[in-house]
Amino acid sequence: MKKLFTLVITFILLSSSYIISQTVEQLITECDNFYSQFNNQKALEVLKKAEVTAPDNWEVVWRLSRTNVDIGDKMPTDTDEQEDAQLVTYQKALEYAEKAVKLGPDKTISYLRRAIANGKIALFKGIFSVAGVVNSVKADVEKAIQLDNGDDFVMGVSHYVLARTHAKTSDKWKPARSILGLGWADNEIAIKEYKKAIQLYPEYVMFYVDYAISLIREDEYKTAREMLNKALTVKNAHQDDDKRKAEAKQILNDIKNE
Repeated sequence: MKKLFTLVITFILLSSSYIISQTVEQLITECDNFYSQFNNQKALEVLKKAEVTAPDNWEVVWRLSRTNVDIGDKMPTDTDEQEDAQLVTYQKALEYAEKAVKLGPDKTISYLRRAIANGKIALFKGIFSVAGVVNSVKADVEKAIQLDNGDDFVMGVSHYVLARTHAKTSDKWKPARSILGLGWADNEIAIKEYKKAIQLYPEYVMFYVDYAISLIREDEYKTAREMLNKALTVKNAHQDDDKRKAEAKQILNDIKNE
């Protein structure tokens, strides 16, 4: 009788675990569908349901970081209160990314998401005021690339984030940033990393636009125009692609005589 009772309890526990797993997987799929539609709020609602069921599910946690970044990017910033709310959202994204690193310390996406969240905070506060955060972004994205266990999209974004970190940081006055430990930034390295990102995943608008901006800094106008025109032909895959395409058109107009 005791043996039968034990078997019944074991069956119930295994069945419950399977049902929960199936539910979380379904919620993740639903989240990804909303993500592809740029519906960040719906994606967040679904992920919060999954978090209640499985708070330590790595797939849920890193997506929560991603979604909070996407929400933060679309928040209004016309008032001090709105700016504060945006920063809080980026910090929430960082909290989830930190947890993702703890849950998946051997995963490229964990470090990529932390690099992106910290990058948003660094841009918000100003590179010179948070030099340590900028160095953390560089370290995390280099770790992501070293692990090299994401798909072509994830690895492409990893190289892109490294490129953008070099580009944005090297745009600042070198003597000043060198004092802060940011002398490593180099626009030529950014160009190489943008090229690698495009090789890995050639269907992302922002890769081409930011690559072109770095090329223009080196007076490579011909290639920059090619990249900007390419950006205009790529199918939208990110919530800011219309904005980036408008930027590409404006830059093309600005350099038409170069």
